This record gives sequence, C-alpha cells and structure tokens, in this order.
Amino acid sequence: MGLASALFYLQEECDQCVLHRDIKSSNVLLDLGFNAKLGDCGLARLVEHGQGSRTTKVMLGTDGCVAPECLDTYRAIKESDIYSFGIVALEIASGKQAIAVIERDGKKFKTKLVEWVWDLYGKESLLDAADPRLHGNYNRDQMERLLLVGLACAHPDYFGRPSITMAIKILGFKAPPPLLPPEMPVPTYNAALQDYCFIFSIYCFQYQWP
Repeated sequence: MGLASALFYLQEECDQCVLHRDIKSSNVLLDLGFNAKLGDCGLARLVEHGQGSRTTKVMLGTDGCVAPECLDTYRAIKESDIYSFGIVALEIASGKQAIAVIERDGKKFKTKLVEWVWDLYGKESLLDAADPRLHGNYNRDQMERLLLVGLACAHPDYFGRPSITMAIKILGFKAPPPLLPPEMPVPTYNAALQDYCFIFSIYCFQYQWP
C-alpha cells in the first residue's frame, strides 16, 4: 500500500504526471517504521495530466520488470509503471524474483513470475504462489487480493491494467477483486500503441513547427 500510495502521488497528485520508469523491488526503501518509500527517480519524466498516456523514450530496466509494450516500442507510458508495480506486488506476495526459479517434478527451471502465478490462478490454486516461508501465517483474503492486483497490473495489454486508484481500492477492500481470464492473455496492444505513438509524434512535430 505504501508503494501504491507513492505511485498514486506521482501519477495523480503532482502538478504533472511523473513516469518513474524504473519501479522495482530494489528501488523500494523502508524507513524505521517499515513504511515503503519509492526511490531512484533518475529515469523519471514529466507528462501532462488529462491528455492521455503520453509517451516518452525509455531506457530498458531490470529484466522481468519492464512492461512488454516498452520492449516493443522503446517508449514508456503511464500504464508501464502500473505493470512494474504489479510485478513488485507479485514479488512481495511470492518471495520470488521477477524472473523466478521454479521447481517442478524435481527439476528447476526459470520462468517469468507473472506467467507462473497466472498459471496457478488458472488452475484455481492462486494461494500456492504465496511465499512458503510464511508457512501459511497470513490473511488469506489479503494475500489473494495482493496476488490478483499483481496479475491485473501486470496484464500483457496496457489497456487491461487498472489505474493505481483502483488498485488501492481493491487492496483496501473498497472495490471487488478484478476478474481475470484463466489463461494469461496474448498481447494485442501493438498496433494500437504504434498508431498512438505515431499520432503523438505528429502532434509534437506540429506543435514545435515555427
């Protein structure tokens, strides 16, 4: 919730929307009261409120934490930070990294954390993703919501992700949990986002033309 509040401030409360562009677990700091603080804003960029999800050139960050649209377009949008927040939520809940080492049938293999958790969700075994070091000592409803918010925010399509406002409401039990398909969707954003980037580039060119 602390990290979500920080992202809400950047996206909704600042004079301009701030794209952090490097949200990951190692950039979340804890104070003496274990309150989360979002640090390292070296890659942050400002965009205007109320004019859609403005795009900006992106420097690729940590593998597994970068939204898929950034990998394809090399541009970050508001929803890209939502994706990274979702990955951090899944890391917190599972105790695993974005690129996770999973053991199955006595064999270990690497996979994306979001894919592994989504697979468990489709098998109606979502809570199997909870950190085993907790030994079941957690509130099941809270854990389920954290995992569901993580999956929803890490949706492959940027337009399928909730706003940070909605994510906070779900985590706070002020909104119902998101309904997700049993299988992880295949991204379909490419054409729409490419068109958006092209239109926005034309707008910037016309605006700057003397």
